[in-house]
Amino acid sequence: MQNIHFPVTFNFKVSTIANDFTATDSSGKTIAYVRQKMFKLKEDISVYNDDTKSRLEYQIKADKWLDFSTAYAFFNREGKEFGKVVRKGWKSLWKAHYEIIDQHQKQQYVINEQNPWVKVLDSLIGEIPILNFFTGYLFNPTYIVKNNEGKEIVKLTKSKSFLGKTFEVSKVGELDNDDDDRIMLSLMMFVLLERRRG
Repeated sequence: MQNIHFPVTFNFKVSTIANDFTATDSSGKTIAYVRQKMFKLKEDISVYNDDTKSRLEYQIKADKWLDFSTAYAFFNREGKEFGKVVRKGWKSLWKAHYEIIDQHQKQQYVINEQNPWVKVLDSLIGEIPILNFFTGYLFNPTYIVKNNEGKEIVKLTKSKSFLGKTFEVSKVGELDNDDDDRIMLSLMMFVLLERRRG
């Protein structure tokens, strides 16, 4: 996933038991098909080149089972680890906070929720019968990826849709091409986790 043409759309399949989604670029080309293995004690995500699942490109694996500060490591086709995204447990209780770590175990970026109240309202209204069908149109949280200097690089926004099945990733700052896949895999793991939380 190098030299990505933004914006990228994550579109979840709602007709299957599995937590799957397709990532397409601005031209409509599929750049990844993401499949979360169900009923696993540790998160295990497969990222394929497209929805035919003909070629496995990456894997994302959790280092712990149900922990506040779990790390999700990225592996290429050869099985080599080249980075990870870490959920910072206590910080994420109110406002989502994740750190993107490079292959040298150094923090490169952080992912933060722009306005945590949006998610709170989304969750509260989502508990009310009938109204819960419309929360996907009313409340759409935004998450920002920033570098170590605090500059915004990428933005992830929940799009207006029923069942919260569509997200858009847009570039808002300069991005090092070597980091494309690490940032995109981080956002893929992030959206799987945060969508489940509401």
